Amino acid sequence: MSTFIQLHLLTSYPPANLNRDDLGRPKTAVMGGVQRLRISSQSLKRAWRTSELFEEALAGHIGTRTKEMGSKVFSDLTNAGIEKKQAEEWTMAIVSQFGKLKAKSMEIEQLAHFSPEEIHDIETLTQTLIKENRQPTEEDLKLLRKNHQSVDIALFGRMLASSPAYNIEAACQVAHAITVHKVAVEDDYFTAVDDLNAGKEDMGAAHIGETEFAAGLFYLYICINRSLLLENLENDEALVAKTIHALTEATACIAPTGKQNSFASRAYASYILAEKGRRQPRSLSVAFLNPVTGTDMLSEAIASLKSTQDKMDKVYGQVSETSYTLNATTGEGSLKELLDFIGKPLPLGG
Repeated sequence: MSTFIQLHLLTSYPPANLNRDDLGRPKTAVMGGVQRLRISSQSLKRAWRTSELFEEALAGHIGTRTKEMGSKVFSDLTNAGIEKKQAEEWTMAIVSQFGKLKAKSMEIEQLAHFSPEEIHDIETLTQTLIKENRQPTEEDLKLLRKNHQSVDIALFGRMLASSPAYNIEAACQVAHAITVHKVAVEDDYFTAVDDLNAGKEDMGAAHIGETEFAAGLFYLYICINRSLLLENLENDEALVAKTIHALTEATACIAPTGKQNSFASRAYASYILAEKGRRQPRSLSVAFLNPVTGTDMLSEAIASLKSTQDKMDKVYGQVSETSYTLNATTGEGSLKELLDFIGKPLPLGG
């Protein structure tokens, strides 16, 4: 039976444009009949997995998502003296194992997520081809791995349309973060002044622009299938614990990177409810179907979240077997205790 870890976070961001749509506006969604700010799960996951926190905690176990692995292989081959036409053919044979190639190109059509083990095998094969001055064999090209210890692939999954046998089911599901209250996106009119303009002829600005922003208190829901994560990471309990620690800390402390130089909208989660259990998981987003409207939004949001959890448990039965709460506004709990709680597996039969 699968065991699940569920995280419910409330994080308040001051004025920002953390995640933009195709027009450069902050992303939004309509929920409960009103407009909310939204941060996409893609934006959140990228911020976490590319953070220094993740890299330091899980060094050697983070993959690379790219279309351009062929550029590196080709460069390594030609720099070692392999003739250009041969290098192109060998490169195309190698990278085509990870996806369909663009026409007359060494680049694959879609982003592929390469595990560290697969990257190592590609580099090893490249050096072998250089040393032996030969094209890769069919056996050499068996580069895809079903079993590896790439934590970001294990968490967030991988789909290879051309080689579905090597797809990895994501062990972590991340909802789009939404504000618990109604939001209006505002416009910021700004100017930039030329430092060398002495004002003798023109006192005007050298640049005039406009950007859009909004502030909000976000609810974020994350569900981790610990049993699947353990399977994806080849039953390495120590690596699973490190992965869950790093992911949980990142969700609490790492903000999306959009427009940070303009707004410095860095924030830690103000409230975290962590649950562990074996029953079917559920989000508590319904707590905010009616938007929070009071002046003490954080306290009201926490109260609504707790009330919804209690009522859902009363109706459907206890979902979590154990839980832990961190509340930065009251000083309740600590990040260290939260990570200790998250990292420990549920006892068998518990």
